[in-house]
Amino acid sequence: MRTQRQVVDYSLQKRALLRDLHNGRVGTLEVCDASPYLKNAARFHGEPTEDRCPVCRRDNLTLVHYIYGDELKQSAGQARKLAELPVLAMTLREFQVFVVEVCQSCSWNHLTEQFLLGRDALDADEPGRDAAAAGSTSHRWEGRR
Repeated sequence: MRTQRQVVDYSLQKRALLRDLHNGRVGTLEVCDASPYLKNAARFHGEPTEDRCPVCRRDNLTLVHYIYGDELKQSAGQARKLAELPVLAMTLREFQVFVVEVCQSCSWNHLTEQFLLGRDALDADEPGRDAAAAGSTSHRWEGRR
């Protein structure tokens, strides 16, 4: 997505957690604890993947995209389909997206990434915006000399 920025990837954290699980330092019940709300969000709003669950290996994982932001008001915290995000990104100034992977079989869930979306990134990319700002700044300083 064009306006995606400030991406945080949690794959190293996931790898460490799975290593601890396979080494017996963490129990399966501790990592397979998806709430019924998360599993329903995965069922109705999730995006299926080709990746097998790293714990049970029975089902493919589903990605759920949760959105948060001041402009969302009562819609904050809702799960949205991936196809809805570009439309929201062109409508709203800025909102945060959290992507969670979920296994419907064993209830594995893990935050995979988070990022910002919104029109603010487009405003910063407008040609001439920086030049106009720089020109007005230099003009102000010239007047003070």
